[in-house]
Amino acid sequence: MGDKIILKGGAVQATECLRYALSLPTSVVITGIDSQQILQQALDVAKTFKPMSKEETARLLAKTEKLAAKGEFELFKTSAHFDGTAHHPEWLGGQSPAVDKLAGPPG
Repeated sequence: MGDKIILKGGAVQATECLRYALSLPTSVVITGIDSQQILQQALDVAKTFKPMSKEETARLLAKTEKLAAKGEFELFKTSAHFDGTAHHPEWLGGQSPAVDKLAGPPG
């Protein structure tokens, strides 16, 4: 949910997002838990989980289509907000000589 940013769009609820993610063909869904309330929310979704039907998925995607098209609430895709290395390039340790040799000089 992008640190709750996606929820600020108002189109979906956290429980819908969790249920959608759990309905996808994935082996792991990671949800941040920063309070007892959020933990309980995740447990409730897990305990009552039933995969979304094709119709439910289509309705959810239709509700989010306009927001998703703009990318305005997906800062992890459209900004460096969540990119620690963008804020701390020294963490990367510089470019290796092998990369310089393959890529040539910048520009």
